[in-house]
Amino acid sequence: MFEGFTLEHIKLPEATLRVRHSGSGPPILLLHGHPHTHATWHKVAPLLAQTHTVVCPDLRGFGQSSKPPDTPDHAGSSKRAKARDNVALMRHLGFERFAVVGHDRGAYTAFRTALDVPQAVTHLAVLDAVPIAEALARCDARFAQRWWHWFFFAQPDKPERAILADPDAWYGNPMEKLEQMGEDAYADYRAAIHDPATVHGMLEDYRAGLGLDRQHDEADRAAGRKVECPTLVLWSLKDDLQDLYGDVLAVWEPWTTNLRGHALDSGHHMAEEVPEELAAALLDFLSGA
Repeated sequence: MFEGFTLEHIKLPEATLRVRHSGSGPPILLLHGHPHTHATWHKVAPLLAQTHTVVCPDLRGFGQSSKPPDTPDHAGSSKRAKARDNVALMRHLGFERFAVVGHDRGAYTAFRTALDVPQAVTHLAVLDAVPIAEALARCDARFAQRWWHWFFFAQPDKPERAILADPDAWYGNPMEKLEQMGEDAYADYRAAIHDPATVHGMLEDYRAGLGLDRQHDEADRAAGRKVECPTLVLWSLKDDLQDLYGDVLAVWEPWTTNLRGHALDSGHHMAEEVPEELAAALLDFLSGA
């Protein structure tokens, strides 16, 4: 897994991140979702590294990266805090400007990075997500039925107890996940979901989502702020986004200045299910073709 990539634990001003990186050329930062680690990119990253410098961290709170201290407002787990990590990490590696790709919860951090530090982000790619403020503003019975976990995970204590009682069962069929992810990536994921500190860190991401992250989105919307760089939105035909929102690009249009996107014939974990198609879509976007 990640043959030829360097594995490091990099100490930054606010966090220590486990990171794999390799390649040369324009830099791309890949951000994973819940409950995964950077290992979710192990099929995509080598394809991108043929022409780009690829950087894959565990987000703070996830995987083997450090866990922020608990505070009543969950600020250490906010997407704004994680965006600061992104910029600090890439500067540590020698890059002032970079493309950022985010899937699932990582998409919210990628989006926040592009909004908060526009001078640092050359391209934004969002996979299977709409802005948190949009999702909550549009919340209806269908959303509550399908994405009920957003609200359960935001509750104190009980989600940790429920997940840690049987992490393998909570997150789906272990054999199906092993087959989809591959042995090494599955082992990395499984270590994360069995670690109480990591489970808590991942849930804090949701607690920040319903509070500070929503407030940050709404403040930006009120101020008319938009993503200034080219933006690509990809969504899975076999997941919920199109069913919930219909025209996914129409949800993103008010937040962007240069938008494109399309669906992929995949389930939610597109980096593991259709890595070649995803890599091709990203390279096409980054090339400006």
